Parts: sequence; C-alpha cells; structure tokens
Amino acid sequence: MNCTTASFPPHEANKRNEESGQQERGGQGKTAILVSACLLGEKCKYSGGSNRNETVILWKNKLEQAGKAEFIPICPEVMGGLPTPRVPAEIRGEKVITRDGRDVTAEYEAGARKALNLAEQHGCIYAVLKERSPSCGVGAVYDGTFSGTLTAGDGVAASLLKSCGITAVGESQAQQLLEQL
Repeated sequence: MNCTTASFPPHEANKRNEESGQQERGGQGKTAILVSACLLGEKCKYSGGSNRNETVILWKNKLEQAGKAEFIPICPEVMGGLPTPRVPAEIRGEKVITRDGRDVTAEYEAGARKALNLAEQHGCIYAVLKERSPSCGVGAVYDGTFSGTLTAGDGVAASLLKSCGITAVGESQAQQLLEQL
C-alpha cells in the first residue's frame, strides 16, 4: 500500500521511495513545499477569511524568485468538499465534529488524501501548515470542546502527511525551515 491509499488512522509510517534513488524534489531541482492556502491569503478559512502570514509569503516569494522552491497551496477542508464559509470543526477523539454537532470526519479524511496526492505528484518533502487547525495543525489542535483549549496532536491532513515522511511545520516554525533551503 502506498501513502495515497492509506487508511485512517495511518497504520504505520510509509517511507518514500528512497530505495529507487528517486529524487524528492519539485520540478527542475526546486524543493517542493506544500503550504496551507490560507497562509498565503487565500480566503478558505472556515469564516470565509484567511490567515495571511507575511513571513510565509515573504519566504515563498524569496525562494521562488531564487528558483530554489516551488510552493503548492492546499486547503484540505475545501479539497474534501467543505464549503467556505463553513461551521467551525474540532477533533473530538477519532472524529471531526462541527460546532453544531455534525460529523465531518469523512470530508477531512478525503481532503487529507487529496493533499497527500498533490504532495506525491509534486515530490514534496516539506509542508508549512496552519497551526491549531483540525486539518493542518502540527503538534497541537483544539480539544473538541470549542472553548479555545489546545491539546497535543496533529490535524487530520498533517498526521497523514507526517506518516508518509513529509516534514510538517506550523507557520511559527516556517522561517527556521525555510532558512535552510
């Protein structure tokens, strides 16, 4: 089974194809990086707004102009079929539940698979993702009570990407990652 057909939760971390010597980079020697589209200013946030992050945009422009990187924007929630705007959702146990009680786990999992498919198509080895998001959160997400309380864990897409060997960081860690390129 490859990562694209992985089931949820991922049974084990699948290694990218290192044995074949396949280079894990984007087109023309550029490092391919997935990035949460909301961080680039795309209005795909649950509220209909964005989470525009000037540091991420600065690094994107700098690295693309230098020919060092290719940034691939994703919004797993939209890719999974959810509208913008949409009712906020949080992870509660093994499910993703909206504030009004609807189970949207299937949409989150579908979006995560599509994000992973894009990552594989582009040879991404890094992802810069929106912190605390039920899709993209890395290291901490809201706890499912809609009280603003954080708990340790990853969002659905972040978890799948990481299990398939992609280094994922939140926007507050993006500069440290991108300075290395």
